Amino acid sequence: MSKLLQRRTRPNYFYALLSVALVLFLLGFFGVIILHAQQFVRLYKERVNLMVELKSTAAPQALDSLTQLLEEADYTRTGSISTVTREQATKLMSRELGEDFLKMDMPNPFLDLVFFNVRAEYMDAGQLQQIRSELKSLPMVNDVYYQEGLVDDIARNLKNLSYFALGFGLFFIFISAALIHNTIRLALYSNRFLIKNMELVGASWGFISRPHLIRAFLHGLLSSLMAILALVGLLYWIGNTFPEVSLFHDLKLMLIVIGLLILLGVGIYLLSTYYVVNKYLRMRMDDLY
Repeated sequence: MSKLLQRRTRPNYFYALLSVALVLFLLGFFGVIILHAQQFVRLYKERVNLMVELKSTAAPQALDSLTQLLEEADYTRTGSISTVTREQATKLMSRELGEDFLKMDMPNPFLDLVFFNVRAEYMDAGQLQQIRSELKSLPMVNDVYYQEGLVDDIARNLKNLSYFALGFGLFFIFISAALIHNTIRLALYSNRFLIKNMELVGASWGFISRPHLIRAFLHGLLSSLMAILALVGLLYWIGNTFPEVSLFHDLKLMLIVIGLLILLGVGIYLLSTYYVVNKYLRMRMDDLY
């Protein structure tokens, strides 16, 4: 009978571990997204195309000269340069309009074009305008085109997104801490009489709290490891499914996320356990019912 009673009053830490691990997993996934936000922003910025249009009077070797100049420029993203010659443009147009387009007795209306992307740190309105001015000053360049409104939209949206991410992150941390604390409080609820009885027979608060804090440390560490394993598995799946989203390249950021999960898991577990145990110790015996 006593064994059955002890089994019924023993707190169910398994569900508490799963609940805390799930909360830490969600918090860790959100943290990965926030810490890799700059990577996503960089990818987005470096996909904006700039188009350089050459003059109709440009020498045949002008296209190669401009391409080489762009390859040596600091602002050009490596491997982003592509060219479309007048002849290639004519062939592309003939595919769209048919072979009769080539039979028209008219000069070639197209110009040689060079497309390239700039590096993310040069992707602002001022520096793009400077790049455009430098290229337009070249004798073979007719004009440089890019979506000026898009650059302003990127800057404005990034500013708004940073404020939103900061506020949402703080809110999510607060909610996570509240959920973890409530889970631990429910897990220790069945031990409230044991905690109070130990005080009544003369045990110090430190002696009573010590085993619970040791268990809290181990459970916090275990919950953190469970969340980390689930998070790594999810990120590995995302990396294989979407190769362009590389979340494992920056090892330093991943170690930061792992360290924060362990710190939050163990820290919140210890603080909540300490608070709940001391709360029961401060209560009168009649208030425990």
